[in-house]
This record gives sequence, C-alpha cells and structure tokens, in this order.
Amino acid sequence: MIVLSADTHKRSHTIAAVAAGTGEFRGEQTIVVGRRGFAELLAWARSFDGERVWALEDCRHVSGSLERFLIEHGERVLRIPTHLTAGARKSARTRGKSDSIDALNVARAALQEGLESFPAAQLAGPELDLRLLVDHRERLVCHRVELNNTLIWHLHDLWPELQLPGGALFSKKWSTRIAGRLARAEQTTRVRIAREELRRLRDLTQSIEQRKHEITALVSEVAPQLVAEPGFGPLIAAKLVGEIAGAERFATSAKLARAAGVAPIPASSGNTRRQRLDSGGNRQINAALHRVIVTRARCHQPTRDYIDRRRREGKTTREAIRCLKRYLARDVWRLLQPPHPVLETTPPTSIS
Repeated sequence: MIVLSADTHKRSHTIAAVAAGTGEFRGEQTIVVGRRGFAELLAWARSFDGERVWALEDCRHVSGSLERFLIEHGERVLRIPTHLTAGARKSARTRGKSDSIDALNVARAALQEGLESFPAAQLAGPELDLRLLVDHRERLVCHRVELNNTLIWHLHDLWPELQLPGGALFSKKWSTRIAGRLARAEQTTRVRIAREELRRLRDLTQSIEQRKHEITALVSEVAPQLVAEPGFGPLIAAKLVGEIAGAERFATSAKLARAAGVAPIPASSGNTRRQRLDSGGNRQINAALHRVIVTRARCHQPTRDYIDRRRREGKTTREAIRCLKRYLARDVWRLLQPPHPVLETTPPTSIS
C-alpha cells in the first residue's frame, strides 16, 4: 500500500509517496493546480506498484478541486484533519516547515492514526450545498453582529439616554423607529454613517432570513427524519448533514463518534482505569451535537431524567452531557443512513 499525501496550496500542490508498511519515502512530486497538473500527478501515482490511497488535509476550498478530480477517476481519498498534522510535525525527525516536510507529516499523521479510521471522501452532492449555505449564513451573521455593535455605539454617542433591547435592530419594528429618528436628526457625519449602517444591517438581516428559508427547504428534502427529532432545528440538522457529508462513509456509529471527537479515548495505566476526552475530531459536528443536548436538557424529559440519574451517581452535568453526545452520535448515524432498497421476491408458481 502506497500513501500519497499532499500539502495543498492555492497555486501548487506537493505530493509525497510513502510506503504504508515501512514508512519508506518513495518519491515526491510538485504540480501546478489545474486539470493538466492533476492528470500528470495521477499518471505519476499510478507508476507505483500495488494499491494506493490518497491522504489530503481537509482544507476544503484549497484541496477540493484535487479531491474531486481523484474521486472522479476512481481513486480512494481520505480527509485528514489539520490538527493531526500539527502533532506529527512536532514529533518528526526532520524539524521545520516546508511543502515537502508538510506533505510527509500528513502521511505520518494518517499512518499513526490508522488508515481505516478515516472515512473515504465522496463527490459533492446536496450535502455540499448545505454546508456551503450554512457557512455562508454564519459569515453573514458574523458581519451583522459586527455592524450592529458599531451602530449601537454611534447611537449611544448621539443619544446616551436611548435604551435598546438586545437584538432590537434586527427587528423591523425597532429598525423603523431608529431610521425615523435618524432622518429627523441634524445630518452630521455621524448621523449619515449611522443611517448607512442601518441600511446595510437591514440588507444583511433580509439575506440571513432568505438563506435560512433556503436551508430549511433543502434539509427537509435531504434529511426530514433528522429535522423531526426533538432538539434538531433545520439549521442544526443542516450543519450535521453538511459536515458529516454522507453517513454511509462511516462503517459504524463508533467511527462517526471518533470523527466528531465525542468518543472517549482509553487512558488506563496499571490498576488505574480511566478515559480522557478527545480534543480532536470535527469540532463543527461536536458543537452541533452539544447544542442538541443543551436544547433537549430544557424541554426533553428523557434527557432530563438521564442527566438527573447521572448526577445522582456522582457525575457533573458536563460529564452527563458528554455521555449523551456519544449516544446522540449513534442516533444521528442511524438516521442519516441511506434507505436500502427492498428486494422483491416473486411468489413461487404452483405446479399443476
């Protein structure tokens, strides 16, 4: 087995070939990003005997074009979390940082964790659309929060006695009131800036709502069974569907839990039996599962009963939530499995 690991950049990719069994360095190739460069890279990779697997850092947009090209040509591609390569760089014999060293570190990280522990990447589909929409909406929300904070300080400078509820400027009622007050005020530079910021804030709020409706419609088609579960709103369900990118990539629910960083890691020694938390994995999936548990802890009675029972056993609420996230990962994996076609059996014909 040959592991082909890559250090990806916007204009060039550096690929290192490593023998999976011995860790022997077998070769290196640097290409220009583009289909011609990808074709040259694939021809070079196929010159090695035996099976091969590609280990690419999960850099999303930077490595996406190479990943799609390889999958289209029947190659097996593994996504390696970026935090694993940082640890491999610290323990490497060759210290420093360069394209060649980074490409080797990706291979070392993949071999150290075990190639079978990483799910194979798949071609883009509705899951990618959901991930792009959710990421775009989150960026718009960040811009809106930043703009809202600036506008509030301008309003405070103009009218220190003005009291606004939290998130008031996101509503049509309060934004209309403030717009009217700014229109009647003396048109100083600060007032003109505040009016422009309020208009941009309204546009951002409208765009955020439109993206939410679009996400809700799409996730209701892709994973209606997930949206119907308690604690799963359309935004959280879309986040999970987009980040998991196909639950069928994970052979078992334990592998999904490991990829999400919610599976405990054995840390026993001698007579001491303990487990430690996994600080790795996809933190977006981990955060989405955490939000579901926190929501259920307020309004879902079985979840509340479980937390109360764990607390009576001596665990803290935080530890109970960690246990619930592991169980929830199992449910999510089961709910997102593609439906399997039912084989029709023809009734036996009677012999007359």
